[in-house]
Amino acid sequence: PGSARAVGAALDELQPDVVLVEGAPELDGVLTLLGERTMSPPVAGLVYAVDEPSLASFYPMARFSPEWVAVRWALANERRVRFADLPTATMLALRNDPASEPAVRADPLGALAAVAGYSDAEAWWEDVIEHRYNGLAVFDAVLDAIRAVRASAPDGADAADEPGDDDAGDLFNLRREAAMRRVIREEAAGTTGVIAFVCGAWHAPALAPDAFPTASADNELLRGLPKVKVAATWVPWTTARLGRFSGYGAGVDAPGWYDHLYESSDAVVERWMTKGARLLRGEGIDVSSASVIDAVRLADALGALRLRPMPGVEEVMHAAEVTMCGGSAVPLALIERKLLVGDVLGRVPDDTPMVPLARDIDATAKRLRLKKSATEQTIELDLRKASHLDRSRFFHRLSLLGIPWASETETGRTKGTFKEAWIVAWEPELSVLTIEASGLGTTVADAVVSKVRQDSDAATDLVTLTELVEASLLAGLDDAVRAVIERLREKAAQQHDTTQLMAAIEPLARVSRYGDVRGAASEAVSELLDALVRRVAVGLGLAVASLDDDAAAQMRELLGRVHSAIALLDDRDLATVWSGALRGVADGNDVHGGVRGRAVRLLLDAGELTHDDARRRLSLALSVGADHVQAAAWIEAFLLGDALLLIHDASLLATLDEWIAGARPDVFDDVLPILRRAFARYEPAERRLIGEHAARGPRAEGAPADDDDELDAERTALVVPRIRLLLGARS
Repeated sequence: PGSARAVGAALDELQPDVVLVEGAPELDGVLTLLGERTMSPPVAGLVYAVDEPSLASFYPMARFSPEWVAVRWALANERRVRFADLPTATMLALRNDPASEPAVRADPLGALAAVAGYSDAEAWWEDVIEHRYNGLAVFDAVLDAIRAVRASAPDGADAADEPGDDDAGDLFNLRREAAMRRVIREEAAGTTGVIAFVCGAWHAPALAPDAFPTASADNELLRGLPKVKVAATWVPWTTARLGRFSGYGAGVDAPGWYDHLYESSDAVVERWMTKGARLLRGEGIDVSSASVIDAVRLADALGALRLRPMPGVEEVMHAAEVTMCGGSAVPLALIERKLLVGDVLGRVPDDTPMVPLARDIDATAKRLRLKKSATEQTIELDLRKASHLDRSRFFHRLSLLGIPWASETETGRTKGTFKEAWIVAWEPELSVLTIEASGLGTTVADAVVSKVRQDSDAATDLVTLTELVEASLLAGLDDAVRAVIERLREKAAQQHDTTQLMAAIEPLARVSRYGDVRGAASEAVSELLDALVRRVAVGLGLAVASLDDDAAAQMRELLGRVHSAIALLDDRDLATVWSGALRGVADGNDVHGGVRGRAVRLLLDAGELTHDDARRRLSLALSVGADHVQAAAWIEAFLLGDALLLIHDASLLATLDEWIAGARPDVFDDVLPILRRAFARYEPAERRLIGEHAARGPRAEGAPADDDDELDAERTALVVPRIRLLLGARS
C-alpha cells in the first residue's frame, strides 16, 4: 500500500508521457480492460501456451498493487502505457531449462534490514515504506540503496555487466533487464517527454539511463531465445491467493490488512478495530466499545515499544486477541480469515477474451443462478425439482471435465436418493483447467460427451468403465451412457477374471437402482448386470480357491460389495443365484478361512442361514483339527458387521469364548493380533457388553435366571399397554 500510494503520487507530480510497467508484454493486448468500470480487483493476468494450456503464468494484482495503480493512472490520464519484461512466451519455453532459473542470491531487503538493525526484512520494509506516506524522494533513496546492494552482492550482478561475465549464473534476470531496456529505447525513440518505469526495486539500477549497456549487448542476450505460442487474458483472483502460501509469489501475507492500509488515510488502527468488532458482533460475539478503545490503545503502545512508525499486523492482531477476543484463538481466527486475508473474488468485464467453453460455463451458471465466489458454501439439491436436477447435472459434467468448481459431500441425516449436497468455491486455477478442457468442445455438453468417449476408448478395465457409466448417468448424458455400456459389454465378454467382474457389479447396481430418480433409462444396465452376476456365480468357486492372506482380504471385500449391490437391486432371482454361490464358498474345503467366515456372515445376515447353522459352522471352524490361524481369520471375517450378533446370541459367544479359553499358549499368541483387530472395530460400549456376557458365562438349560434377568410381572404389566399402543397393536 505504501508503494502504491508513492507510485500514484509520483505519477501525479511527474506527469509522464509514457508509463512502462514491469509485466508480461503479452498482456498489452488486453491492457485497456484494466480501465473499465466492471474490472474489480483482485485480478490476474493469465498467459498460457495455446497448445499446452497447463503451461501458464499468472500475474496477480490487487487494488494496492503499484502495477494496478500505474496502469489505471495512465488510462485515466490518456497516456501511453505498456508492459515490459522478457516475454512470457520465452519464459514458458525456458521453464524446464536449469540455466534459465534465477541464481540464488542474498536477499537485498535482508541486507538493508540488517544494516538498519532489523532481524526481519519484511518488518523493515513495512516500517520504511508500506506504513509511511512517502513522497517522490523515496524512489531516489530506494534506487541508491539497491544499487549499493547489487554492487556488493556475492555474484557482483551489475546492470552494466556484459554477457559472459562471472554473473552469467543469473542469466535469467540479465535477460529480463535487457528486455526491459529494449522497450525503454523503443519508447525513447518516439517521445521527448518523460518516461516512467514502474518496476521491482531490484531492477531499478539496471534501468537507470546512465547505467545502460550498449544496445548490441542487450540484443546479444536476447538473440535466439525459444518461444511458444501463447494467449493472454484476465481472470478473477482471490485475496487468499495473494498470500505467499498460494505459491504464486505475490508476497502479501495479509492482503486484507494491506487493502485497509491503502484505503485508510487516517485513524488506521481505529478503523481496523472497528471492522473487527463489527465482524465479531455479526457472529454473535459480544464486543463492547470499551474493548475496542482498549484494543487501539494496546496496539499503539506495542507499536511504540517496538519503535515502529505505526502498529503493524502483529501489534493489531495481538491487541485484538487480548481485548476483543478475551484471549481466545477462536474469534481471532475469524478475524484472520475474514479481515486479515479475506475471501474477495475479483471480477473481469464481460468482453474479456475467453475460450467459448468458459463463456458457456458462465452462461449456464447464470441461468442456474450459481454465483462464482471464493467463499466455500454448501448447496443442497432436491433432485425431484427440475432446477435442482439441472444444477446437479451441471456439477457432475464439470467434474467429468476435470473442473472441480463443486465437490460432492455428505447430505447429513438424509438417506434419500433424491438428495445431494455440494461444496462450491471458485479457485483461480479453474480458469486454466477450463482452457485445457476447451479443446474438447465449445459447450459443456459437447465437451463432456467428447471427454466420456475418449475415456471410454482409453479404458482398459471394467471398473473404470463402470465408474464412467455411473458418472455419465449422474451428468445426464443418456447417449454417452449407452455408448459406454456397449463398450463395457464388449470388455465384459472378453474378461475372464472373476474378481474384475465382481468389482464392476457395485457401480452398475447403483446405476440400475437409482437411474429412475434422474429419469435415465437403465434397462441396458440391468441386462448387463444380470449377465455379470450369473458369470460371477459360476466362476466364484475357482476364484476363491487357494488364496494367500492379501488375496483373501481383497476377496472378502469384494464379496461384501457384491452382496450389498445385489441386496440393493431387490431382484429375487439374482439373490437366489448369489446365495447359492456364497453357500459354495462357505462349504469349500480349500477356501481361506477369512473368505469362508465372511460368506457365512453374509448368508446369516441375509436370512439364508439360521443361527443354529451358523453356530455349527463356527464349531467346525474352531474344531481341534482346524488350523488355528485359519480359524482366527474365519472369526475375524465372521465378526465383521455390528456387535449385536455376539451380544444377543449367548451360544455363539460361548462357543467362541470356549475356543479362546482352551487355546494352547503358542496358539493364543498367534491368534491374539487377529482377534484384537476383529474386536477393535466395535464401539467401547459394545465391547464392554460382550465382556460382561462372557464373564457371566453360559447358563445351563433349566437353571434359574440371574437376578439381573428376572422380570417383575406387575411392573411389566404396566408397560405392556403403552408398548402395544406405540407398535399399533389392535388387540
